[in-house]
Amino acid sequence: MKTNTSSVLRCVGGAVSLLVLLFSLTGCDNEQARLPNQENFTATTNDYLAQRGHVCLAKYDWPITVVAGSREPDAQQMPVLEKLGLVTGKDVVATPKDTAAAAPAREYALTDAGRKSYLQVPVVIRTTTENITHPADFCAATLSLDRLIGWDPPQTRDGRTATSLLFTYRIAPEPWAATPEAQQAFPLLARAIQREGTMQMRLGVHLTQRGWVADELDAH
Repeated sequence: MKTNTSSVLRCVGGAVSLLVLLFSLTGCDNEQARLPNQENFTATTNDYLAQRGHVCLAKYDWPITVVAGSREPDAQQMPVLEKLGLVTGKDVVATPKDTAAAAPAREYALTDAGRKSYLQVPVVIRTTTENITHPADFCAATLSLDRLIGWDPPQTRDGRTATSLLFTYRIAPEPWAATPEAQQAFPLLARAIQREGTMQMRLGVHLTQRGWVADELDAH
């Protein structure tokens, strides 16, 4: 961040002490980082995507058991992942939910190749009443910032200043996720890939002493 001579003098009050100068310059940097501008919000978005910019498939817990005759998405998706070498299946007997009767089923576990896509990164699912955090998920692609479009005017409530950023993204799918089979089995993944650079996403952020931080990265 550029700091001209006049701004330095205003910040340090003309002090000649090197120690005072260093502390004052740090204060100037913090003040600049707290401004609601394109540079700061771009940095905040990049920081968020570097940590949480994963496109995941809501496959939090493994192994996954699919009961024979099930119409759940896993019944169609697990065989595709098995064909792609990401999971391996075996026949088992399971007791479906809401019934006491055992039924034939197939249990799917991650292969060595599949474990490479099972990221130990927290996934936060927000509902109207609570936030649910899963410690890991099976992920298919990584996002990066394409363009920061804009943001809502920051609002301060109960001592907390917050806003919402709007941006578009670039996407880098895993090789298996780019296959026609995977995209047919996971239509939301296919949509995310197809709408690279055009789909707009929102990111809630709030102001801290060190600058703007994504809400998901700082629960406080």
